[in-house]
Amino acid sequence: MAERALSFGAMAQAYERHRPGYPAALLDLVTAYAGRPVRTALEIGAGTGKATRLFAAQGIAVTATEPDEEMLAELRKHVPATVRTERAAFEELRVGERYDLVYAAAALHWTRPAGRWPRMAELLVPDGVFASFGGPVELADPQLARAAEQAQAPYLDTAEIPSPDGTPPEQAMQWPGTELERSAWFTDVRQVEIPRRLTMTAAEYLDHLSTVSAYLVLSPADRAAAFRRIAGVLPATVELLADLTVHLARRSAEQGTVPR
Repeated sequence: MAERALSFGAMAQAYERHRPGYPAALLDLVTAYAGRPVRTALEIGAGTGKATRLFAAQGIAVTATEPDEEMLAELRKHVPATVRTERAAFEELRVGERYDLVYAAAALHWTRPAGRWPRMAELLVPDGVFASFGGPVELADPQLARAAEQAQAPYLDTAEIPSPDGTPPEQAMQWPGTELERSAWFTDVRQVEIPRRLTMTAAEYLDHLSTVSAYLVLSPADRAAAFRRIAGVLPATVELLADLTVHLARRSAEQGTVPR
């Protein structure tokens, strides 16, 4: 996992070009859940700023943090000047300032489990909102998906990231909702699905795969071979499932100060 977490920097420009952005429905969901004005936000693992732009466009004062220098440099090319940026991993963030919203866009699984939720609570005002969202981009046709998996099998079993706490995929509440429900620092935990469908050419889909960590950590020769085999089973255009799973929670006002 550590190797995969550190694999994105060299592909920062490709990540910006080939990863989909986030829909307005996500912003509406998070702000409706907050139930009060969201004026300040902290983003964990902001990447190239796909989600940063969504929230900053609403007039929210976003502080975008990202540990990879190349990803952060790409982010700075695309976000408004009002966005404050900082090179830091979640575990390195300075404490003291608190935010109405702390969120992670397809990035929370890269953070360390130890002390994750007390530290998250420390970054939020009482009753402040935590949001985590993301999801795989998958071939919609099950037969085509199986054919692509078989094609890449000599080089990669699966591109999926297993649940960080071992939650089985058939369970209703998924991670990180499972951990949030067990945490004394958060309440009102919700899991919401935002359906999303995409259409790409086969070449565009392969470009997208080139930004996925499971492929990035392959050797260049194995990655090229896997992509050739996948390309061989794809039609000219592919339909994709790209649903977003959103987890929301509220910082408990009763917990008071987080112990250091």
